Amino acid sequence: MIRGIHHVAMHARNLDAMRLFYKDAFGFEQVGEEASWTPNPFGDALMGVTNGAGRTVMLKAPNCFLEMFEWVSPAPRHGGPAAPSDLGYTHFSVEVTDIEQEFVRLKGLGMTFTMDRPGDLGDIKSIYGRDPEGNVIELQEVVNREAYAFESLSIA
Repeated sequence: MIRGIHHVAMHARNLDAMRLFYKDAFGFEQVGEEASWTPNPFGDALMGVTNGAGRTVMLKAPNCFLEMFEWVSPAPRHGGPAAPSDLGYTHFSVEVTDIEQEFVRLKGLGMTFTMDRPGDLGDIKSIYGRDPEGNVIELQEVVNREAYAFESLSIA
């Protein structure tokens, strides 16, 4: 039985700086110890890479985990973080209770945003931004609590 999405993973150029940013910006807490690995046949096969090496840490929020990697090898493809219109996983959304207040606070922590204020879409208020390494994060305030709230999910 599938219980739901457990975590999202992201690659950071600077794991230490990004871990601190996500702690300060979103309240993520580290779970367990940081792990590191060097090239080995099992790890390479498991992750589908060749000569994989790096380090990783798992962070948690109240309803999900964020796994952060800093790869040493293989080198990442160039081109920067995904855009919202790219194929594949392109962003994650953080639910907030006061989007205007969080917008100002997160700008002060180094996030950049697509507009000068959040947009009102009726059931939600939303704005897209980028963390200090350029990864896309959506801030979302749920206005229609019946349709889009965490409380409407059946988490067991």
